[in-house]
Order: sequence, then structure tokens, then C-alpha cells
Amino acid sequence: MRRYVLVRFSERDEFDIPLDGLEPMPPQAARARLDAQFEANGCTVAQASGKVLTADKLLAIAAAVGAEGFRDAAFARDYARAAAGALDRPVITVDVAAMTTGY
Repeated sequence: MRRYVLVRFSERDEFDIPLDGLEPMPPQAARARLDAQFEANGCTVAQASGKVLTADKLLAIAAAVGAEGFRDAAFARDYARAAAGALDRPVITVDVAAMTTGY
């Protein structure tokens, strides 16, 4: 089965990041990486409960770094490995334009 993360900013700015041959990060390392990126990029998510879900973190990080951030192959690969490790799903779609995350 093909494993990948798709990050969409617009119809012209889509990044299909394959994980073929790459292992997802272990769950704890993945969550730590996403937490660090979330804070480093000054991300915030308004949740009434005060909790920030992993899907919200993925969306907020993608929005913060923008399409330019995903043109950096190393960043895109690490983001995809962290997403796959944290969510344990083979296919993840982060649609910044629609503000949705699906898996």
C-alpha cells in the first residue's frame, strides 16, 4: 500500500510527499517533533477546551510555513514522517485552503 502525505495550499500548490521506503517516526518522537514545530512557528489554535489535536497541529504548522516551507525537501519529508507516526495512517491530507485534515 502506498503511504504519503498530501499538503494542499491551492490547486497550483500541492505537495504529495511519498513515504515509500521511509519509516514513520515513532509515535512519541513524532508528537515531540510536531510540538516543537508548532511552538517554533508561533502556531495557535483556538479550542474552547484548550486542547490542541494532532490534526490541528499539522494544519497550523503547514499554514505557518506555507508552500515555501514545503519546497524544502528535508522539511517536507520530516513533516510527513512525523504526521504518519503521530496519526498512524497510510494516507493523510492536510488542506490548508479548506482548513481541514483528513486521514
